[in-house]
Amino acid sequence: MSLAKQKILIVDDEPDILELIEYNLKKENYQIFTARNGKEAIAEAKRIVPNLIILDMMMPKMDGIEACRIIRSMPEFKKTFLVFLTARSEEHSEIAGFNVGADDYITKPIKPRALVSRINAILRRNITSEKVLENKIHIADLVIDREAFLVFRDEEKFVFAKKEFELLYFLASEPGKVYARDILIKNIWGSSVIVTHRTIDVHIRKLREKLGETYIKTVKGVGYKFDTSPQPSL
Repeated sequence: MSLAKQKILIVDDEPDILELIEYNLKKENYQIFTARNGKEAIAEAKRIVPNLIILDMMMPKMDGIEACRIIRSMPEFKKTFLVFLTARSEEHSEIAGFNVGADDYITKPIKPRALVSRINAILRRNITSEKVLENKIHIADLVIDREAFLVFRDEEKFVFAKKEFELLYFLASEPGKVYARDILIKNIWGSSVIVTHRTIDVHIRKLREKLGETYIKTVKGVGYKFDTSPQPSL
């Protein structure tokens, strides 16, 4: 799929913001759809199944956090990118966004050229996604299915937010190899996205909450690795 054929849903309760973003992205030949609150966003997303959603965090009727949480719970949106757009730049707001499955975070006031560049880079990952990795990884007692975006352990099935899954898959593709947080950010989020080290830590914590502490080890002062071998006693 070319970038020009991809669908973008813009959600914001400010008409001027909607118009500004729509105008600039239409110039890139994207298919643009709009909504004005979280409830409208969910209904429109179900109708069109967009490739990317730009979602304002603070809106009436249903805020962006709750809308994102609901969208991420639906399997039809497992490959949809979600970018938060907000005037709030506090770190806790950023972490809250990533916690519910956001792929990126853009603060207002909007700089149109920077916004378009960021959106192009995010959607390009849909086209040039990793093809060197297998579709499934069988490791320890896990099956990590890249096509289905699911993880299986015996009869148990685990569903993860998109970036959580990609992080797990990346680490499991080279078990035992230690990755610094900067390397994980570059490979999972890309160089065009501003992501903090804490974002990596939050995603690792979410993985451990679902899978347990067995699979991903912390290498103090360095980063993380996928390793199911027993750890030596201290």
